[in-house]
Formats: sequence, C-alpha cells, structure tokens
Amino acid sequence: MLSEIDQKLLKIAYEEAKEGFEEGGCPIGSVLARDGKIIAQGRNQRVQKGDPIAHGEMDALRKAGRQKTYRDTVLYTSLSPCMMCSGTIVQFGIPKVVIGENKSFGGNEEFLISRGVEVLIANDKNCIQLMSQFIKEKPELWLEDIAEDE
Repeated sequence: MLSEIDQKLLKIAYEEAKEGFEEGGCPIGSVLARDGKIIAQGRNQRVQKGDPIAHGEMDALRKAGRQKTYRDTVLYTSLSPCMMCSGTIVQFGIPKVVIGENKSFGGNEEFLISRGVEVLIANDKNCIQLMSQFIKEKPELWLEDIAEDE
C-alpha cells in the first residue's frame, strides 16, 4: 500500500515520463526523495541527449549530484528499473524503490529484494497506459531502450 507521499512523488515521476514521451523519448521518469522532499527528478534522456545510459533513474541521480548518503532516500520510478539502474540502486544503498508499473518491463525486483531493497509496485494505471501507448507507437525505440533485437 502506497502512502500519500509515495502517491504524490510517483505522480511526479509519471509527469517526467510524460514529458519525455512528448519530447520524442522513452517515457520513463524518476524522482529521488528524502523525508518526502524531492532531491531531484529526471526522465529517460537516451533519445534527447544521444546518451545510451541516460535512463530515468540515472538522470535523477545525476541531477541530485553527490550526496553524503543515499541510505535515507527513496527512488520513485514510473517503470521497473533495468539491471543497470537496479545495480546503481544497490551500489548507492538506496533502501526503497517505488515502481509505477512492471507489466511492460520487469524482472529485477527479485534482485533488488535479495539485496535488501524494499520494493513497492503501484500498478499505476497512468504509467501502464503511457508505456503501452509508447510500445505500440514506437516498438523499435522500445526494443532499443531495453537492448533487445526485433
């Protein structure tokens, strides 16, 4: 069950994803927060910046800059994180991840849980709808983003 703060911050991650979609990119947004306050927010910038590792979670973490610790933060992401982003979550010691949806892409939740990360999956209808629309309209870009061939 998501708290009111979790719902609010996940909505901001969704809004980042929607902006990315409107820019012609992959609609994945993320927010890094501490005590319910936003440290940084970002979105997948692979297309916009031509940067293959500019995933939504990475963009938010870059914008957050150096932190003394991440052990008191929560990462919100509109889509289940890939292995690169999951590894970064573990590496930085982020203790909790709130995922908008994992129907379009998933599989790393168990890895995160096995490393002691609390994982909440919202099954957010807006996140699901946006990713479904993106995959339908731009299947080649989606496959590129998840590093799979057709």
